[in-house]
Amino acid sequence: GKIHYKCALPADVEAARATDVAESITRVVYDVVHEVGGSISAEHGLGQLKRDEIQRYKSPLGLELMRKLKRALDPHGIMNPGKVL
Repeated sequence: GKIHYKCALPADVEAARATDVAESITRVVYDVVHEVGGSISAEHGLGQLKRDEIQRYKSPLGLELMRKLKRALDPHGIMNPGKVL
């Protein structure tokens, strides 16, 4: 199974506070997903929003394998540039 969620707060919450709360919720969700053996990436890969976060949950070997796979499939970096995988 997969979970796709969005943190939505009341409109009167200031943007900076909303961002902090959303990041805190996301950290809790990712920690639980990791704890039960899940993954924070989905069928469409891993983009810029999770670029730093993934380093908390993947091993150095896993990260290197992801980089090698992207380089093998896209040696010139022209497909979806700037994305992790």
